[in-house]
Amino acid sequence: MSNTEVAPQEILCETNGTFAGVELLVPRQVPLGGPRAMDVRRTLPQRQRSLIGAWCFLDHYGPDQVGDSGGMKVPRHPHTGLQTVSWLFTGEIEHRDSAGFHAAVRPGEVNLMTAGRGISHSEFSTPDTTVLHGAQLWVALPDTARHMAPIFEHYRPEPVSGNGWTVRVFLGSLAGSVSPVTTHTPLLGAELLLEAGTELTLTTDASFEHGLLVDSGNLALDGQPVPKDNLAYLPVGHGSLTLVAGSEGARVLLIGGEPLGEKIVMWWNFVGRSHEEIVAYRTQWQSEIGADAGTEDAGTAGSGGRASDLRFGPFPPGGPAALPAPALPNARIRPRG
Repeated sequence: MSNTEVAPQEILCETNGTFAGVELLVPRQVPLGGPRAMDVRRTLPQRQRSLIGAWCFLDHYGPDQVGDSGGMKVPRHPHTGLQTVSWLFTGEIEHRDSAGFHAAVRPGEVNLMTAGRGISHSEFSTPDTTVLHGAQLWVALPDTARHMAPIFEHYRPEPVSGNGWTVRVFLGSLAGSVSPVTTHTPLLGAELLLEAGTELTLTTDASFEHGLLVDSGNLALDGQPVPKDNLAYLPVGHGSLTLVAGSEGARVLLIGGEPLGEKIVMWWNFVGRSHEEIVAYRTQWQSEIGADAGTEDAGTAGSGGRASDLRFGPFPPGGPAALPAPALPNARIRPRG
């Protein structure tokens, strides 16, 4: 998914010090673009917390009636230095990228795209999707992996169930389930379903930070209520998490990972290490799609160029016009953490 904000801020992401208890991160509404824009609830990054492990971005959306919201319509756009993690509860999305991968995103199946040194992709909800509901997350790649060739992985985790609960682990390991999907730092990603009144204590890696997003229902984490759509944060040092579902039951996403230990700079759809890198990525993207040159069809520009000249890769012709990058500010933006 693209960050379609017209004036995205440049954010310096780093570990934000220590915190003893549960910290609640309240979402903000962000439109994906257009007069009938589908809104998403963005819980990461925020001013007070920009990373949970290597997780650097979390958009939560739906359930949206596609007939009212228009669904997901995100034309070709670029990424660098990150992995996109797509997880759906309802609906279906068509993914297409410049590395040649064409896939469907379906409920209970994770699609992970590693941008590495550069990739471009598009995402559109399918014509027969009437309700769209899910989450889009990004993982920052460490310096050792951020210049790798782009790849794509798909995995359908087998559910693990107990008394009143079901867990689907799409990254890392939890509750005896291990995902084979490639990560470049220690990570966890899982969907948890709890029936009404269920209490579940999970053994977790004490070296991880954790985040718990409540998608539906009501829930308490380690004794503290977590409102729907909020992201609860727990710092390193917790070897277990206790979840108690309320009268409605609950569905949550649990993410986690070892602190990245690196400062990253995010702007629009790019993750880099400096303001200068971000400027260079933007310049390259604009050149490849012909945006700055004023070409008539930015959707297919770059398709005929030499492979060695295309950081973000060729794309099949005939699709919607690519998303041009927002304008950079006239002055260097002061990064914030």
